[in-house]
Formats: sequence, structure tokens, C-alpha cells
Amino acid sequence: MSETTSSLPENAPFGHEQRVALNALLPTLSPQQASWLSGYFAHTAQMAGAGAGAAVPASAPAAAPSAAPTVPLTILYGSESGNAEGLAERVDKAAKAAGFRSAVHDMGDYETGKLEEEKNVLIVVSTWGEGDPPERAVDFHEWVMGDGAPKLEGVNFAVFALGDTSYPDFCECGKQFDKRFAELGANRVMERIDADVDFEEPFDAWLSAVMPKMVEVAGVKEAVAASAPAPAAVPAGAGAGFEMPAFAPPAEEGYSKNKPFLAEVKEAVVLNGRGSAKETLHVELSLEGSGLTYEVGDALGVYPENCAEVSEHMLRCAGFRGDEIKEADGEYLTIQEVLVGGYDVTSLNKNLMTKYAAVAKNRALDALLKEENKKKLDDYLHGRELCDLFYDFPSVEQPSVDQLLGLLRKIPPRLYSIASSLKAHPDEVHLCVGVVRYDTHGKQRKGVCSTFLADRRGVGEKVPVYVHPNKNFKLPADPDTPVIMVGPGTGIAPFRAFVEERAAVGAKGRNWLFFGDQHFQSDFLYQTEWQSYLKSGVLSRMDVAFSRDTDEKVYVQHRMRERAKDLYAWLEEGAYFYVCGDAGRMAKDVHQALIDVVADQGGRSAEDAEAYVKALQKERRYQRDVY
Repeated sequence: MSETTSSLPENAPFGHEQRVALNALLPTLSPQQASWLSGYFAHTAQMAGAGAGAAVPASAPAAAPSAAPTVPLTILYGSESGNAEGLAERVDKAAKAAGFRSAVHDMGDYETGKLEEEKNVLIVVSTWGEGDPPERAVDFHEWVMGDGAPKLEGVNFAVFALGDTSYPDFCECGKQFDKRFAELGANRVMERIDADVDFEEPFDAWLSAVMPKMVEVAGVKEAVAASAPAPAAVPAGAGAGFEMPAFAPPAEEGYSKNKPFLAEVKEAVVLNGRGSAKETLHVELSLEGSGLTYEVGDALGVYPENCAEVSEHMLRCAGFRGDEIKEADGEYLTIQEVLVGGYDVTSLNKNLMTKYAAVAKNRALDALLKEENKKKLDDYLHGRELCDLFYDFPSVEQPSVDQLLGLLRKIPPRLYSIASSLKAHPDEVHLCVGVVRYDTHGKQRKGVCSTFLADRRGVGEKVPVYVHPNKNFKLPADPDTPVIMVGPGTGIAPFRAFVEERAAVGAKGRNWLFFGDQHFQSDFLYQTEWQSYLKSGVLSRMDVAFSRDTDEKVYVQHRMRERAKDLYAWLEEGAYFYVCGDAGRMAKDVHQALIDVVADQGGRSAEDAEAYVKALQKERRYQRDVY
């Protein structure tokens, strides 16, 4: 903001009402507006000095718009769950406030041929799976990393990387973009920042630091000065200097990730029948009084609390009693109380092990972390938790409370695909949750959030939640468009919401559902609802696959191949294709089955069939919500 926008002194030659009005206006001016006014006032003062009654020329209008920003800045994002996209939009607002002519692009939509023509680029990108780029960023990533990528001399850039330290390839995609842009000759204006799932503070710090650097290297100050009208005489100090606006995080209204709503549990029932090997929970939460809304396809973020037994066991393994005192925000709590809802006490990964090794001075742990023992380390990490690390590799000296907490990250929220439509259930949100319980390495394990909902929050109790929009998983805008949904297991959740929504709005488009699980008798989730929708015609078709009911396991991808002719016909008629569920195996198998169906029924080569499916993704007619 320009220095000219500070409050007027009491001795300024204005009446009281004028000072009040000007003091209200001046802080709202952009640098360009302040610069324009300084030139305008200087020009009118000069004309007034030329003689009373002298006409102001038409070239100096009484109110002209400020000059349009001229310095371009391109913001590229790669997003899987929507976090990177939301942050990219915040970068755009800050860039415009700084005087850039900025534009935001999804990597999946960006025209690669323009990259070498860019001048200033900021990248916000997440990492997916085992160090992979987000699905819609795959083609752009491959192109940039390939031999055909252009030289990028003259391009200024910086990267903000999103990741999850519980995965071994933390922020790998962001690291690759950062390294590759530099290899291609681009000028890195600031070191990359890698952020864990709790990314708000690192992002605010990055944005506050990177924008002034971009302004400096891109010449925004000079461009603003050049675009302002040149006055015949400018009063001393008027319009001099260009001070960056402060990049504080936007003020949040209502409930959000940083301010979750305490939603009351209205109902929680197990959907599986007797004899099932699974425990699938249907949860109904009240949003009454929250002001929260959502669209079908969105997710609900849930902040869990740790199981007391799990955190107590971890503390014992680390050599703590649990009643050690820790001061937190002026309040004195036991370490056990601090851990309940504040820290992740289960996740184990190489990054955490490396931090602990510096404290523990345990030779066996130091040896395991050496690069030549990578395979042994991967084997050790599989199925183990934090308690195992402390038990298997005790510290030479007992760590302090602060050292222990310094190893841990804040407990992250869990995202669940919303299983309801607001139109069908006003002021409610429903979830379909697979409860995780298993044994590994001689110990019983349990999912933190799924057992929080199943065991530690009953009807009438409250759960901290927020809505997480997912722009990449949405019904077609045209309600007459047919949709095909593939959702085995808890992947059925968003499709329950989809069908409820289409029923509520009276959509005419046909709906086809593929569902799979283990047993028809015990695992047919929401069976009566689907039968009702089939009877009413809201659901046009439903194909099911129960893998444990036949000698040879049958999955949803097998049903797709069996219905290949009709499936391809629906696609040719413009149907949207959706997949929700396990990314590790199911989603890959369904993807390959889709390619095979297109190849077989369309008479295409494998290469052309892949291109057809990629075109569906590009057109957003093929969308996935996988985890």
C-alpha cells in the first residue's frame, strides 16, 4: 500500500467531516489508485496555477480508471483432494493485490506450449500415492519431465509442495517440479517449502515471503510507475514508493477446517449383517445451527481423538508414566491429556524415525536408517506404529516431554466422502465408514478415526467436523446426462448421495450402479434403498459382484467387462463415469477394464483406447474419488 494512504494528521487543511471521509477512503486504495490520484491532483494544481478559469483539458478526466496490471503471473496447481486448488486461488488474490495480471490454471487444463512464453510462475502441487502427481496433473508432469520440455530461461518460479509425512515419498511431486524447472533454466526466486497435512501456517509463511520476491524480480514496481499518468508536477513525496500489501490469511467466516463445528451424532448403525468379516458404520450427524452446506461429491473432515489405551501404551513404550506435566496455552495438563486430541500417536515413517534417531542415539536404529538398508527399513515400517519404534529401539537417555512432542505432528483430520444429499436430508450429513481393526506383529491395531466414530462417540455426543469441497467429483450440470457409478465397499458413499440428489431434483438422466463386496447376505450396503430406487426407476440399472460367494472371485471390473456392449453405448451417448474406493488395486483394475471395454467395443487399438479414456478425463466425464 502506498505511504499516501496513511491517516491524515489533525493539522491537515480539511474540516472534521472531510478528514473522516478521507481517512475512511485512503486505506482502501490500491497502489495504482493512489499513484493515479497523486498525478491527477498534481495536474489539476498546475492547471489552477495557470490562471483562474483556465479549462481543464479533456485528456485529464475527473475520474479515470486505474491502469490495468501489465506484469503476468501464472499460477499452476495440481490437486487431488482440492487443497492445492484452494491455495492456488489464495495465491491469485495476493498476486492481484500486489499488482500482477495473474491467472490460475489446473495443470490438467493448461496448454503446455505456453510454458516457455511465461515470465513468472508459481506452482502449488500435492503428491499422491507413492510419490505420484495428482491424476489431472499426470500428463503435464510427464511432459515437463520428458525430453520435449522447452528451455525456461527468463522464467521466474517458486514451488509450494503439499504432502503427508506418513508416506515415504513426502512431497515428491513438488520436489520433482522444483528440480526440473531449475534444470530447464528457470530462475528459482525462493526455496521450495514442503508442507505436511497441517499446511496452513507453512503456506501463509510461503505466500508472505514469495510475493514480495516475485514483485521485485518481475519489476511490478516499475510497471506500476510506468502505467500511472505522468503529471506535469508531482508534489514532494506524492506517489513515491511502492509498499507491498500485507499477505495475511483471509479472515474465515463460519465453520471451517481451522474452526470445526461440533456436530451431534443422530444415528450410528452397523450396516453389515451377522457373520460378516467387515464392520461398516452408517453415521448421521446434525448440522443444525452451523450454517454449513455441501454439494454431493464433497467430503466431510472429521477431527478424531485418540484412543486412551493406544496413547497410554505409546507413552509406556517411550518410557513415560503419562502424568508428566506440560504447559499448553497457559494451562497445565498431563502429557496424556495433551496427546488425546492434539497429536498423532500412531503414524510411523522414515522422517519421524530419523528425528527420533537424533534423540535416541540407538546404534541399531542408526544402522537401519542407512541407505543400504532401505529394503529392511521398508519391511520394518510395514504394519508398525510409533509404539513399536520406542519399544524396539529404546533411547539411551530418557527423552524429555518436549523432545517427545517435538517428534509428533498434530493429529490430522480424516476426510470421508459424504453419503447424503442436503436436499434429501436438510441440516444433516451422512457418512459410510469402514471401521479398521487388525492384528500385526503380535499387537492389536485400530484405525484412529473409524474407531473414534464407532467406539468413542455415541448418539447424542458431538464430533468436530468441517466441509471439504471436492470440485473434481461432481454430477454433470445437465440433469439429463446419464451417469455410471462404480463403488465397491465404502466407495458406495458418494453414489448414495448422487442418487438421492438426482431423485430430489427429478433428474431425467439414467443412473447405472456397479457395487461389490464380500457376501450378498451380510455385505450388501444400503440394499433396501437400492431396491427401492430400482423399483421407482430412479436407478436404471445395478450390477453387483460379491467376491466370496463364488468359487472364483468376481469383482466390479468383471461385471464391467460382462456388460461391455451397454457400457460403451452409454459412454458414446455422453455418460459420465465415476469411480470411488481403494486406489491401490480396485481403481487401477477398473481403469484398465474401462480401457479394455473401449478397445473391444469401439474396435480401437490399446493406444487409441487409452487416448479415448484420457479424453474422458480431460472433459471431466471420467472422475475418481480414490484413497
